[in-house]
Amino acid sequence: MRAKDVRGRIGEDLAAAHLISQGLIVLDRNWRCEVGEIDIVAKDGDSLVLCEVKTRSSIRFGHPLEAVTAAKAARLRRLAARWIREHRVRPAEIRIDIVGIILGDGEPEIEHVRGAIG
Repeated sequence: MRAKDVRGRIGEDLAAAHLISQGLIVLDRNWRCEVGEIDIVAKDGDSLVLCEVKTRSSIRFGHPLEAVTAAKAARLRRLAARWIREHRVRPAEIRIDIVGIILGDGEPEIEHVRGAIG
């Protein structure tokens, strides 16, 4: 497994643990279809939450939250609609969050932006 893939897996595990610690219930991880992938699907009360996780080893090339482009946001919206259709759920609200993780030399830094993508 490439170092980038290992780093991404560690970041997704940390993000899932963080979301659970905040009271969310993780419903799905790494859900894929031909349109793309959703890193984490969770439930926060009556809200369905799709989380995009971005992990970096440093901010040398920018903060991980900056890596979510307008094109990625549009893809996440399409993926949200697809996941909802395929799982036949009707959430009261749909929210797309971003979890940015920096794996430096010390403790990982986790930043969770709720409703980052409208």
